[in-house]
This record gives sequence, C-alpha cells and structure tokens, in this order.
Amino acid sequence: MKEKVQVFGRFLSGMVMPNIGAFIAWGIIAALFIDTGWLPNEKFAQLVGPMSSMLLPLLIAYTGGEAVAGKRGGVIGTIAAMGVIVGSDVPMFIGAMIVGPLSAWIIKKFDKMLKNHIKPGFEMLVNNFSLGIIGAILALLAMVGITPLVNLLNSIMSAGVGFFVDHGLLPLTSIFIEPAKVLFLNNALNHGIFSPMGIQQVEEAGKSIFFLLESNPGPGLGVLLAYCIAGKGSAKSSAPGAVIIHFFGGIHEIYFPYILMNPFLLLAVIAGGASGVFCFSLFDVGLTSTASPGSIIALTMMAERHCYLGLFIGVAVSAAVAFLIAVPILKFMGKDTSLEEAQQKKDAMKRQAKGIEGTAGKIHKIAFACDAGMGSSAMGATVLKKKIAAAGIEGIEVIHTPVSSIPADVQIVVTHEELGERAAHSNPNAELILITNFLAAPQYEELVENLKKR
Repeated sequence: MKEKVQVFGRFLSGMVMPNIGAFIAWGIIAALFIDTGWLPNEKFAQLVGPMSSMLLPLLIAYTGGEAVAGKRGGVIGTIAAMGVIVGSDVPMFIGAMIVGPLSAWIIKKFDKMLKNHIKPGFEMLVNNFSLGIIGAILALLAMVGITPLVNLLNSIMSAGVGFFVDHGLLPLTSIFIEPAKVLFLNNALNHGIFSPMGIQQVEEAGKSIFFLLESNPGPGLGVLLAYCIAGKGSAKSSAPGAVIIHFFGGIHEIYFPYILMNPFLLLAVIAGGASGVFCFSLFDVGLTSTASPGSIIALTMMAERHCYLGLFIGVAVSAAVAFLIAVPILKFMGKDTSLEEAQQKKDAMKRQAKGIEGTAGKIHKIAFACDAGMGSSAMGATVLKKKIAAAGIEGIEVIHTPVSSIPADVQIVVTHEELGERAAHSNPNAELILITNFLAAPQYEELVENLKKR
C-alpha cells in the first residue's frame, strides 16, 4: 500500500516539480509588484493573475499529459485543461492535474485502436484531426463535467482547512505531514496538495501559510542538531554536513534516514512542526509562492518583508522543540556504535548473498535514484563521481534520476532502502545498492572496491 501511495504521490508531484521555475517566477513577480510587495507596481502586477489562472495550470496539464502519452498527450492535455480554466473563477491546478493525464490516456487508447489501420500517406491527416477533434470534445466536457467536480472538491477542502483554521487546530496537520515526509511523500504533499491550496489563498489574501506546512526546515534541523550532540557513530559524524545541506540547501530528504534509524524521533518532528505552524499562525506569516527547495533562503525570498520576524521565530521555535525532544530520545533509546556496525556488516553480507560482489562484466552506467530525482540523488551522484574519480576508474557514467523512471541501460542503482521496491520495479535488471545515509554510507566505498575488481 505504501508503495502504491508513493507512486501516486510521485505522479502528482511529477506534474508540478518540472515547472517549479515557473512557480518561482510567478512568486517573485507577486512578491515584488502586488500592493503589499516590495516594489508595488500596478502595471507589472497585472501578470500575477493570468500566470496563476492560465500559465501554471496549462504547464501542469502539459506535463501530466506528456508523462502519459508523450508530446501528443501533452498537447491534448493542454487543450482539455482550457475547459476547466475557462469554466472556473479560481486557479484550476487540481483540474489540470485531472484532465491533463486523463486526456492523454484517452488519446493514447485511441491511437492504439487505430494502429495498423491507417493507410500510408494519411498518417499526418489522421493524427492532426483526431487530436483536434478529440481535444475540442474533451475541452467542452471538462468545462461542464470536471469543473463542477473540482469546485466541489475545493469547497470540501476549504471547509476542512477552514475548520482547522477557525478552531486554531492547523498545527495538528503536522501529525500526518511529518510521518508522510519521512516515507518520501513530501513532494506529493507539498506540490500535489498544499501548493494548489496555497496559490488559491494567495489570490485572495496575497500570501498563504499552506506553503509553510511542509517546507519548514525547522523540525528536521532540530533532529539533525540533536544527532550532532547526542548521536553516535557515523550518524553523529555526518550530522553537521547534513545540517548545512538541509537548512541552506533545502534538501529535506537528507534527514529522513536519521528518523528511520530511530522512529521515536517522529515525536520530535511532529511536535516541532506543530510548534512552527502555531508560531506562523500567531504572527500571520505566509509565503507568496512555493518555496522549493525548502531552504531558509528560499523561504525568505518567498516571504513578504513584514513576515520575516514571524518566519524566523517559527523556524527557530520548531527547531528548538524538535531538538529538545530528540536529545533525550537519542540518549536513552539510541543505538550504540557496535550495533550500527553490525547492521552495516549484515547489509554487506546480504549483497554478497545476492551476487552483487561477484557479478562479472564491465560497468558503464550507475544511477543514484531518489523520489524526485533532483535533491538527494544529485548529491549522491556527485559523491559517487568524486570517489570513482579518486580511485582512478574511468569510463563509468554516474547520473541522478527519479526512482520511478530509471533508464533501462543503467546497470547499478543506488537508492535509499525505503525506495528499494520502487527502484526494482522501475529497472528490474539493475543491481540494487540500498543505503540509509546519503552522506556517510559505507556502501560507497564497497561499491568503488567492487568496480575496481570488475
């Protein structure tokens, strides 16, 4: 079930993450030129509405359609998305997420049905007119069918969130946000749920707290600082580097393994997240757009100038609360060094039993895979490249990739153990090396030695 949820969440976030640059551009324009911005400008502020109501939903629809049926799917997804955009007064991000992939799936089935039935010379004619006719029909159906459904969903979500807000219970969302993040559902939460809701709130209020619910780096910072003080073994030695990458680089995945090493630390991040949300609500803090990556730098850039004090207080309080709860947990319930080393030896023996140590054949391509293929995988690929180069090994390409789309020519996949099943499904022929710590994984050294032998 967890794997299915991850795949679904990855698909949702996959429609948003390739377009993060456009979201940031929209957020910068909004932060600068709206009435409450840094440089209010009525003419430039005219860009804000059309970008949020048309540009961003169309990009999402195209990306979702392309993921299902290539460029042809992207085009028809964009056509159909115009139906929900024109049919609603609110930004149709959720509508675009629905009609984009759905329209692409329909055209894909249609093309499959006509395969080998088109006479030579008529391919372009059939392809163009089928796309146009079906796209027009889907746009009309989306306007009268999907739009009311999405408006109803928006009303239900708004009522649910309104209940939390009106009763001062918004901090309780951390109870499901923080555990979901550790299960690598962070991108699905942030880009698939909170971003669409946040952008709608920005249209009404100029800023939104929803952009801070998942992206707050405070809880993870508190846990990593606790490891710096009370951690043991490689977890303690790697924690300072993880602090920099997490807090300033915005790669939250870096602290997930530290939680998984001791699940009781979920109590620390939940309490830290709830404390941060409480402070954000108390000081009326919000961002103008998605902060991606979730670093303190990105949060500051996306915040309005009068929100800085409350933003910094919220992040600091969430980090302090997480730290104060995590330290005693690590001291009284942490693993000792010998147990950690035994676990590493057990993992090495597992790989040997699977034949990874003795597999013959020259390796030419290695992939480091994470959920989105942009954060921790890029960092891991860089680490591997440096170690391989230092060992004098040549002719091996090291790439980073989303775990759901690992290229078929990759021979070795390095990924977090939580993503092992998804990696095996994505590329069943590749060797899997599962790690728990992105910065200090002993498997890196073992892999380099194996490559030397090959």
